Amino acid sequence: MRPLSSTVVEFLSGSEAETDRFAAALAPLLRPGDVVALDGDLGAGKTRLVRALAAALGCDAAQVSSPTFGLVQHYAGPLPLVHIDAYRLRDCDEFEELGGRELFEADAVTLIEWADRIAPSLPTKRWTIAAEHVGPTSRRYRVACPPDERAARLLAAAAGGA
Repeated sequence: MRPLSSTVVEFLSGSEAETDRFAAALAPLLRPGDVVALDGDLGAGKTRLVRALAAALGCDAAQVSSPTFGLVQHYAGPLPLVHIDAYRLRDCDEFEELGGRELFEADAVTLIEWADRIAPSLPTKRWTIAAEHVGPTSRRYRVACPPDERAARLLAAAAGGA
């Protein structure tokens, strides 16, 4: 990881094992009620990162798949996860009609793939992770942290080479 600004860190992953290490560094910073917006093109590594975060948070990563057709999946664990895929949604209105905001559970972390499609419905205080495909097995993740004390912890982890 390397700092890009006071609240943005970049991580270049060359393998699934490196993505797992990145998720292991990020997971301790997540809290119940956090919303994590994941954006990036098809194949950018969004679902792979969700799987790695699920494992790092003590959920069964084998259950994680892209919920594109089901829209939402829930994963039990010490810190439960709600996994939303907004790819098939037309707009924020459709998300709201489905009760979207109710999915931001206070006792879970909510991970949203294709979050840009429903950005106006998301809380302003959220994590944002932009995923980018940069090679056959390489992905770049840019993480923007909410403006609180966790930004300093994220930057410290980046400075330590996590």
